[in-house]
Amino acid sequence: MAFTVVVIYLGTVLWSVGISFTSSKMLPRSDFVGFSQYERLFTTDRWHVSLHNMLAFGASFLTLCLVAGFLLAVFIDQKVRAEGLLRTVFLYPFAMSFIATGVVWQWLLNPQLGLQTSVRNLGWTSFRFDWIADPDLAIYTIALAAIWHGAGLVMALMLAGLRGIDESLWMAARVEGIPRWRYYAQIVLPQLGPTLGTCLVLLSLGVVRLYDTVLVMTQGGPGIATEVPAKFIMDHIGGRSNIGLASAASTVMLVMVLAVLAPWFYMRSRQAARGLHG
Repeated sequence: MAFTVVVIYLGTVLWSVGISFTSSKMLPRSDFVGFSQYERLFTTDRWHVSLHNMLAFGASFLTLCLVAGFLLAVFIDQKVRAEGLLRTVFLYPFAMSFIATGVVWQWLLNPQLGLQTSVRNLGWTSFRFDWIADPDLAIYTIALAAIWHGAGLVMALMLAGLRGIDESLWMAARVEGIPRWRYYAQIVLPQLGPTLGTCLVLLSLGVVRLYDTVLVMTQGGPGIATEVPAKFIMDHIGGRSNIGLASAASTVMLVMVLAVLAPWFYMRSRQAARGLHG
């Protein structure tokens, strides 16, 4: 297994990084051109748009997905009736593929077929919900679909964390007259730090990998309004036949992923070290 990881996984990563320093187009080449592919990459407007979209998507997706997942976990933690059914319902979207999620939301947000038309047919003829056709708002429709898809995972992880907190803390908070919202904000959330960190890492990786949902919902449109780095890379590997530029973009994304994972691994290793010495 270790041999497979080293040779196949790390080998292909190093090969891709090496290709980014060549002038490879349709087929790989071995000539060395320095950082010219990276210079071209960061002077390409489409790449700048894709990075901006990733940041806009990531900010809205991470914030709202964490908030929605936490609120769902708090709701279920109240020992509501049909808890098992509700957990299944909330987690079900995460079991769907990104393509299926994109198809559902593409239909729902289509101004000619989905929510806008349905509401107008009920009599609200002035109702508008055409974000998916608006270049300034289209990326946020992708975020809506992704939040629906990922909030259940956050809910499941947060619920496991909540169930691990001593119930006597809530009893003590009630005796002290602490409101429920302060109990969760000042007592519960700090204890959910490791769980929150895990959720943040998993969701951040989803931001970097975003591709299927964009392809199904908007194909990067209107124009390039929902272009994201993964689609930029795939387009240049396939249709544009420029694997050198695509490899440079892939290397940049690899650095971003490592920047996300490195602090998480560092904190986990520190916690493990404290546990051993404790």
